[in-house]
Order: sequence, then C-alpha cells, then structure tokens
Amino acid sequence: MIDSQVPQADRTVRERLLTSAAQMFARKGYAATTVREIVTEAGVTKPVLYYYFRNKEGLYAEILHTASVRYCLLLDGARQRKGSAVNRLLELADQILALFMEQIEVARLAYSLYYGPPQGAPAFDFDAYHLKFHGLVTDLVQIGYKNREFRRGRVEDITWMVLGAVNVALETQLSHPELGFGREGLGRVLKLFFDGIKRAETPKGTP
Repeated sequence: MIDSQVPQADRTVRERLLTSAAQMFARKGYAATTVREIVTEAGVTKPVLYYYFRNKEGLYAEILHTASVRYCLLLDGARQRKGSAVNRLLELADQILALFMEQIEVARLAYSLYYGPPQGAPAFDFDAYHLKFHGLVTDLVQIGYKNREFRRGRVEDITWMVLGAVNVALETQLSHPELGFGREGLGRVLKLFFDGIKRAETPKGTP
C-alpha cells in the first residue's frame, strides 16, 4: 500500500505501474504479460519496477492487496454505520458499485482470474471477500427484521435479492456500461424491492 510519506513523484510512478499491469494482466493474462510490456506501457524502465515491487509477482500482489484493503475498509465502515437497515443496505450497494467503477481494471482482472482459465498467477482467495460481503448483507437484513422494517419472510431470500441486484449492476458495468444502469439504476431497483417487502405502517388509532 502507498505510504502517505512517499513523495508524490514516487506515488505517480507506482500508480502508473499498477494501472498498466492491471490492464495488461486482464487483457493478456498474467503468464502472457511480460515485465518489458508493463514498463513500456507505464513509461518507466525495468529497474524502476524492480525497485518498487521486486518482480512481476510482487506487482500483481500489490494490485490485489490495495484493492482488497479498500474493499474491506468499505465493508467495515458499512458495519459501523448507524441508521435503518434499508438505508444502510442502499448505501452499501451504492458504495460497492462506486468502488467497482473506480477500480474497473482491477475488477476486470479479478473476474478474468476467477472465471477464466488458469493464468499461472499466484493464488488469491477471492471467495473470502465475497463471503464477507454476503455475511454483512445477511447481518443487515437480520437487523431489518429485528427492527420490524420487513414483513415476515426468509432472511436468505432478501439477502440473495440484494446480492443479485448488486451483481447484475457490477457485471453490466463491466461488460455493457453503455446500457447506463449504473449507481442510479441500482438504487432504483433496490428501492423498488424494499418498498415491496417493507412492513406496512399501522394506521393511527388502530388497536
């Protein structure tokens, strides 16, 4: 991760290397991408890459580490946030998609590694991060039931509905961004869903 004390010029060089490598790994595959191609794309020399990351494997590890740290901080922040379960779920979904869009090349790399053929890349436990997201959504749905925000039903069903909507938004952004679903579309879909399952308010004066 980039230290806040690292000079700006060094940060810029590191970021160029990380961005170039993520793009090339996603486009060509980890094994097929050479150090020479990465440094040429980033506009630096091989010794510069070796100075910051030691080798291609170190560069790859830093790409995924940096992204995973940001992802975990986002989830941890959502767990600590106050408010209704519905509002927390809406904000969580929006932030997940916003981070995905910001880190689209890293996301493209992660999808190619997880769903594509083996590329000779070092192992990375993508499932652990999915399960952490799944667990957080489940916990927030359970809070919604506890606070009587939802009608009676299955926690698992609502959890899968939220996860499904988020995954559709992520994959649409990855493969068909021209459709313009985006953050606004995801918010509309989830609000429509929550409106359909929220507990009806008891009219005033009803015993």
